[in-house]
Amino acid sequence: MALLIIIVGFLQSWGVALSIVNLCLISAVMTMGVNIQWGYSGLINFGVMGFLAIGGLAAIVVSVPPVNEAWDAGGFGIILSGLILFLLITSIFYVHQKFRSKYKNYFLFCLVISVIPIMKLVAGPSISSIESIDAATSGFLGGFDLPIILSWFVGAVLAGMIAFIIGKVCLGLRSDYLAIATLLISGIVVSAVKHEEWLTRGVKNVTGLKRPAPYEVNLQNSDWFISFIEFLFKGRLSKIYNLDEKIIALNELVITSSGIFVKLCFSLIFSIVLITILVFSERALRSPWGRMMRAIRDNEDAAKAMGKNVVKRHLHIFIIGSAIIGFSGAMLVTYDGLFTPASYQPLRYTFIIWVMVLLGGTGNNYGAILGAFVVWFIWIESAPFALFLIEILMSQTDDTNQLKIHLIDSIPYFRYLVMGLGLLLVMRYRPKGLLPEKIIKN
Repeated sequence: MALLIIIVGFLQSWGVALSIVNLCLISAVMTMGVNIQWGYSGLINFGVMGFLAIGGLAAIVVSVPPVNEAWDAGGFGIILSGLILFLLITSIFYVHQKFRSKYKNYFLFCLVISVIPIMKLVAGPSISSIESIDAATSGFLGGFDLPIILSWFVGAVLAGMIAFIIGKVCLGLRSDYLAIATLLISGIVVSAVKHEEWLTRGVKNVTGLKRPAPYEVNLQNSDWFISFIEFLFKGRLSKIYNLDEKIIALNELVITSSGIFVKLCFSLIFSIVLITILVFSERALRSPWGRMMRAIRDNEDAAKAMGKNVVKRHLHIFIIGSAIIGFSGAMLVTYDGLFTPASYQPLRYTFIIWVMVLLGGTGNNYGAILGAFVVWFIWIESAPFALFLIEILMSQTDDTNQLKIHLIDSIPYFRYLVMGLGLLLVMRYRPKGLLPEKIIKN
């Protein structure tokens, strides 16, 4: 993989190569969360997209400055509605645990149906007031104006809390029903993120987010960075004798290098995160807890016979994996610098992540990381590679050739063809993945 990244750096640009590396690192964190759920305990979570959206939402709530006019217009109604929702959820859990009546479910249904209109009545006018304030550039409450790295941990906590609620409802289901339930719930989460403009601006997006790395413009105006680039490229600059040409060349090098430097900063931060999660995951895998989870995965009935609370352990692992996914969702929004709810699609943010895990090796953390790098590299580079092949194979044909035009127009779909062929080949010849799970002998 390192060789392929270097080749991309030379043939395309180092900015593209480092962008691929950073997105591979973020995808690797996503696959770690899915691998903990599926590889450790056999839980099928097709709701990855929803937990990523929750992590992205946390980046907004934590880092964006508050819109004071919006809070003055409708903040009280939103807070009151949130308290009603909290009391509703608390009441549901209390009734579910304390009462054993056969009419319990009917009571809970009536409770939810009666409270939702009250919430709508309380929050409706406030939402309208908030969304009407400078709708073109604002129209939402904003956040707490805190460092954006803090949002990564908040995203993990929020995703874990949502996973707890989902797990209490769905983890008693059979695995195939659990997969369907998590997929549908993630769709509900993404739909809420898209349409609750008072919270996320909806499809109008939130741009200009903070970042834990310096901005390119600031670097380009920093004396230390200009001096560093001048020292780094002094051999190239020494061959230019005209002072004006040397200044122009130095400015171009500073502009190009600033983007590379920022991406390297992100690479360092993301690598630290990935290595930290990997170390803790490996230690957990080899601990008595990890052996218990694999025993539950391999034979639930035997684990139950030995006195293990399977549903409770499944809930724990579901929360942990979802929290890691939420953490990676906040990382992704931080790297992009914007939050686009409409971009959350099941293909990209659920099934591609699952392909990474299956191709890399279920139950093996290193396999999940390798799968993330391989699949994302193919996903990004299959289109340029397809264009390169078309240009070579049809170099003798005219540019007006209908077949050539059709193939060039179909280049975006080559990634699906390559991804499908790659998955079929791996499933045929390496059904346990590129790096299968290792049998740990104690």
